[in-house]
Amino acid sequence: MARYPVDWHTAGPAVLSNDHVRLAPVTEADREPLRAIALDPDIWRYFVSRVESDADFEAFFDATLADHFAGRRCVFVITDRRTGRTAGSMSYGNLSEPDARLEIGWSWLGRDFRGTGTNRWAKLLLLEHAFERLGALRVEFKTDVLNTRARRGLRNIGAVEEGVLRSYNPMPDGRRRDAVYYSVLADEWPLVKKTLTEHPKVRP
Repeated sequence: MARYPVDWHTAGPAVLSNDHVRLAPVTEADREPLRAIALDPDIWRYFVSRVESDADFEAFFDATLADHFAGRRCVFVITDRRTGRTAGSMSYGNLSEPDARLEIGWSWLGRDFRGTGTNRWAKLLLLEHAFERLGALRVEFKTDVLNTRARRGLRNIGAVEEGVLRSYNPMPDGRRRDAVYYSVLADEWPLVKKTLTEHPKVRP
């Protein structure tokens, strides 16, 4: 797949949309809509931080904005197009434009949007943007080896499991997380896209 002369930090945070979800770069206006769905401990079980109170959310959202506007991540807020409700967030991170490599992660959804296909449609948009507009050659994902739901979702979208990095980082509960990596490569993207668009009953 050809590379394109695109500045990822300029072109990355775009508005992306399909019939199911809309992804838009995070702004201060998203603080309260995200707060309304974020105070659910199940969301943060496998995150490296916890959001258990309004104070936790304030710190989390402030750090999210700081990362986004500093260019460390491209943070997207997901809107469910059927209801118009804020559904959650996903990000591009670890952007290595010289290597044509980025990560999709920092993904979380409110309780009402899990198992509905929202994750699938949002990841389709992010993968499509990465490969077809930014010219990425590798998109990677990582998650806690214990997070069976996320791992199943990544397999369902066609990502390839690459291996486990042992004792990768500390978690709030005191254990050290083993992180498992997945990826989709540019030459795999056409088949992955077909899987995502033609088999909507497989819903990560």
